[in-house]
Amino acid sequence: MEAYLDNSATTPVSEGVKDIVVRTMTVDFGNPSSRHMKGVEAERYLRTAREQIAATLKAKEKEIFFTSGGTESNNWALIGGALANRRAGGRIITTAVEHAAVLQPMAFLKELGFTVEFLPVDERGIVSTEDLRAALTPDTILVSVMHVNNEVGAVEPVEEIGQIVKAYDPSILFHVDAIQSYGKFRIVPKKWGIDLLSVSGHKLHGPKGIGFLYIRENAKIRPLILGGGQQRGMRSGTDNVPGAAGLGLAAQEAYTDLDGKVTRMRACRDHLTQALKEMEGVSVHSGTDEKAAPHIVSASFAGVRAEVLLHALEERGVYVSSGSACSSNRKLPVSSVLKEIHLPESELESTVRFSFSDRTTMEEIEYALTQLREVVPVLRKYKAG
Repeated sequence: MEAYLDNSATTPVSEGVKDIVVRTMTVDFGNPSSRHMKGVEAERYLRTAREQIAATLKAKEKEIFFTSGGTESNNWALIGGALANRRAGGRIITTAVEHAAVLQPMAFLKELGFTVEFLPVDERGIVSTEDLRAALTPDTILVSVMHVNNEVGAVEPVEEIGQIVKAYDPSILFHVDAIQSYGKFRIVPKKWGIDLLSVSGHKLHGPKGIGFLYIRENAKIRPLILGGGQQRGMRSGTDNVPGAAGLGLAAQEAYTDLDGKVTRMRACRDHLTQALKEMEGVSVHSGTDEKAAPHIVSASFAGVRAEVLLHALEERGVYVSSGSACSSNRKLPVSSVLKEIHLPESELESTVRFSFSDRTTMEEIEYALTQLREVVPVLRKYKAG
């Protein structure tokens, strides 16, 4: 048996997504910019995908722009948003627990002369709205806060933050990294004061290499990719029709019976969390209330290095992560997120992330727990020896 519990890294595509991707690569393979019927057919897929995505956000189709994924969406939102509003000021606010696809563009913007303030979080990983209020100044042009933290599953109060930002100054751009939340939460950008929203397809059973950026109508943002004038000149380059078609269908599928899907994920999360808390030397860093994502559990195993545990579980068909998949293949310092939530030094290198999708079964959870109960004591004895 296998237990794939690394769905925050990526998910398998659904059967419907697979079929539409294959069809748009082999039958309806036209270039949407072409003026013949093949191009018209391809353009129809793009229009349908925008309709499907816009419906999930109660947004307009023209507010959906396809990208190569979450990283590009974040870069475009932050750099394009900052450059477009530079005359209004040079101050940007974000949190200390953002993904690298936000932190590195912020570092780039600092090099360009922008001022970036990083708000701290509490031990759950949640930013204080009072700290945000205190940080807002007349020269603030952009606020960026992730919705769900990719490592510990903390849910940031983005709806309240949007209201605070817009009450202070409606012209301030509010960006939300929704890469870990889209498909698990109902998000209404206009109601929440969100101007820019980043999403990645492969987190919700869509293809890799495709994402979208929601750009509120009339929001000021500059394009970063120039050339052929595709997507109304906002994001040039030949349209990725298979990716867009697959993402559109994946979005529609994700929001069909969303409540049922979330209930099943929460059941897996709660069962795993309770069982881990009953194990000796295990600390769980994610919650089970409304301030915790339904699909992420972060836990430390005292006396066991995360990377060692990961590979020991892999040998038994259990797949988990030692942190963000985007950084797991490089030698990096200990997770800044874990430091920001003030984990004890002893737990920083022993933390593992379990993450689910609506397809995760309770049988997978039980299998993973059985393997953990067998493997962890052996690894501790090995280290002690």
